[in-house]
Amino acid sequence: MSEYKLELKHISKSFPGVKALDDVNIALRPGTVHAVVGENGAGKSTLMKIINGLYQRDEGQVFLDGKEVHFSGPLESSAAGIAMIYQELNFFGELSIAENIFMKRQPTSGGKVNWKKMYDDAAAILKENDLPYDPRTKIKELPIASIQMLEIVKAVAFNAQVIIMDEPTSSISNKEVKILFDKVNELRAKGISFLYISHKMEEIFQIADDITVIRDGKSIISGPASDFNDESIITYMVGRSIENVYPKVSVPIGEVQFECKNLCSDGMFKDISMTVRKGEIVGMAGLVGAGRSEVCRAIFGLDPLDSGEITLCGRPYKPKNVTHAIKNKILMITEDRKKEGIIGVRSCRENITLTSHHIRKGVWMNLAKEKKEAQEMAEMLKVRFAGIETPIGSLSGGNQQKVLLARWLMLDSDLLILDEPTRGIDVGAKLEIYNIMIDLARKGYAIIMISSEMPELLGMCDRIYVMSQGYMTGCLDRTDFNQETIMQMAIKNID
Repeated sequence: MSEYKLELKHISKSFPGVKALDDVNIALRPGTVHAVVGENGAGKSTLMKIINGLYQRDEGQVFLDGKEVHFSGPLESSAAGIAMIYQELNFFGELSIAENIFMKRQPTSGGKVNWKKMYDDAAAILKENDLPYDPRTKIKELPIASIQMLEIVKAVAFNAQVIIMDEPTSSISNKEVKILFDKVNELRAKGISFLYISHKMEEIFQIADDITVIRDGKSIISGPASDFNDESIITYMVGRSIENVYPKVSVPIGEVQFECKNLCSDGMFKDISMTVRKGEIVGMAGLVGAGRSEVCRAIFGLDPLDSGEITLCGRPYKPKNVTHAIKNKILMITEDRKKEGIIGVRSCRENITLTSHHIRKGVWMNLAKEKKEAQEMAEMLKVRFAGIETPIGSLSGGNQQKVLLARWLMLDSDLLILDEPTRGIDVGAKLEIYNIMIDLARKGYAIIMISSEMPELLGMCDRIYVMSQGYMTGCLDRTDFNQETIMQMAIKNID
């Protein structure tokens, strides 16, 4: 038996204008969790896609159980016992949970799909994993956290021997993280091996046996997790030490820019009142399902608002739709950038200027001006790509997020809503986004930030509103920030 379950030797991969991987080496031991860490754009996801056959390597070798393998596509890698859970969820929203679980694996009888067996088997899988869903439910009706958990369950259900997880906890609650880690530990004890990509240091040290750091497409260092700490990993990742992860500074706070009173949406939230002033970063804390995103989506015109009052810059505002919100200078980056943010097959230029009608000349786009302004904005936000015409779908998650920020920064804003703005983004890119937020606050932007990361809220916000079960349960000023108090508010039962 080979010493390693999976071994990557001297892997290199180039795309037009950029070398994504350069002589990368990783050795995954049987029955272990091997964390792969690095900044966005370092090459982690590209490497994982080479393992599962989605991309073909230019150089190097891949060994599975000591035998060299070369997969022409994901179906071949899956048949060999390798499963991959992508950071950007892949699902068919109009199909049922059962159909998504058994996609390309449907049980058949007499040349036809055996629907009864498929639904029965899916129900058994859901029950085994304590997921209280009807297998006939359309998957689009589930929240992101539940869809992420189903992706994990699907990988486990088909007896993979190597499971690749790309930011698997980016959209799930602490309770669901514990369930996931319990499952990982159970499978690890049975000899299953994991490649685990995450930017959450506490998770890495909680779950990983070994760690490999990748920087600029190269494997910088590998070793037992016990040989590393937060500071050393960050230093290896970015090539320098980062003294202050949260660069919050005091800026002048102006008059109230946004105010809402008694906002209600049937079954989603009730009696929500809050204010945001010029130059202020206001956080929204709460557990998954508390209603934070739903409130902001309603303000932005994405979801219905049944009652309540909103005042924007002293004038009444009633959201009708997204176009209406943008015209009123309310801008929002939602938590699901793949579904509601990027247009993956379009260029970075087109994604940046999607809503920038000032670039138009009559009914025509001023292409020279469009390209110039998009390029300037991308450079300001330090987007890493081969060029402004690069399809945004080929960028890392962090760079996609920067492009979305660039889109909104092309416009004037009275209220900027950021829903999980650093989800799935490495510490270096997070710092860049935090600095952008500070610069916007200095310019008088009113900002709402939803985040599931408590240190991020405590480090970046002037005030924090807390929600539980669709209700606002409290608000704290920066001088009163206390993690325990916030958590007590977040788990408060509403009678």
